Amino acid sequence: MCTYQDVLDYLNLTADNSVFKLTRPVLNYTHPTIVELDILLYAILAVRWNDERISWDPSQFCGITRISIPREMLWRPDLFIYEMIQKDESPQNLYMSVTYNGMVISEEDIKVVSTCKMDVHKFPFDTQRCNISIGSAIHSVDEIRVLPFSNSSRATQFSREVMKTQGEWEFLQLTVDTANFTFHDREWEQLVYTFTVKRRPLLHVINFLLPILFFLSLDLASYFIADHRGEKLGFKVTVLLAISVLLLILNDILPSMSNKTPLVATYCIVIFALMLLSLLETILVTYLMEQDDASQEKLRLRDNCEDKQEKVQVYDCNTEEKRQTCCSCICKASDDEKQHEMLPAAQEVENSLQSGESHVLLLILKEMKDLQKTLNLHLGFKKEEGKASQWATRINRAFFIFYVTTVSLFIPLIFMEWNT
Repeated sequence: MCTYQDVLDYLNLTADNSVFKLTRPVLNYTHPTIVELDILLYAILAVRWNDERISWDPSQFCGITRISIPREMLWRPDLFIYEMIQKDESPQNLYMSVTYNGMVISEEDIKVVSTCKMDVHKFPFDTQRCNISIGSAIHSVDEIRVLPFSNSSRATQFSREVMKTQGEWEFLQLTVDTANFTFHDREWEQLVYTFTVKRRPLLHVINFLLPILFFLSLDLASYFIADHRGEKLGFKVTVLLAISVLLLILNDILPSMSNKTPLVATYCIVIFALMLLSLLETILVTYLMEQDDASQEKLRLRDNCEDKQEKVQVYDCNTEEKRQTCCSCICKASDDEKQHEMLPAAQEVENSLQSGESHVLLLILKEMKDLQKTLNLHLGFKKEEGKASQWATRINRAFFIFYVTTVSLFIPLIFMEWNT
């Protein structure tokens, strides 16, 4: 007797025999069925239990210690995963292995789609811990005991060996623990597998965090653009729109299942707020500079009008002085004629030269006084009208210091919070 069929005939295992699959495989109902199982992440769910009604002597069957039978021929524990939300569609193994001492081993490939409470507060530098709880749906702890076959370290080692690819996540460890709970005055036992995975942040850092940091650097560098030109305002608006596009991308990649505000959202909001304040400050400084330019233009027009009026007055004064000089000469001549005092020709020439020089000096002195008066008025107006430009310079300098200080403190703090 050296065939597997001889063993099946001895055990009376046939497809029509329902004795081995209708009830729990114990000879005494008070005996609990010990079900041991292993979960290997990205691999196989191995379950084994003892069937007290099956046993044979290997020496009577040419040393056969193990046989494979269809799954439908024996009773199987009603194990299910509590967190599973979709039906398993992976191909099932059609056979189970039975040993001579009644140990039944079943190995299945299961694709588990489960719920997991995720904490994305430190996204994309987050570490997630998810549970897979396995237990019986019908049998209480008095009937079925669910125990782990491998401890946490062995399960972690096996999972790392069978993993071919990890994608966005890096597997860290797999821990195994048992938990009991009471429901309807009956105690139930479940096996809890907790797997810890860590997100690989490189892709998100290159595609999202660094571009925002680059735009922030560009916004800081825009302070070296002249304020009286329109390029600075347009440049800041363009950078702000680019940040808005990145915020839309963040809305697509960030999971919306966390009670805490993600640090990446804080990072983006603070930088966006700083750029918005920078844009408002640029608008204010540009407005003050335009007001100063308008006042300077009014001052130039006013000076031009005053210059024209002074020229007209000077021209009138010159003509009047010429008339007075002529009158004085005529009066002097009439007096001389009346007195009949004839001066020598040399003396007359000298007197005429002296009167001409004094007249030129008086005109130069008057022009100097008028020029000094005009300069004083111009400087006074310029001092008064330049206050807007001075305020613009002060505001620009103070906000730049505030901007640099805030960025220097915020960036290291946010990265320290990510790393802790």
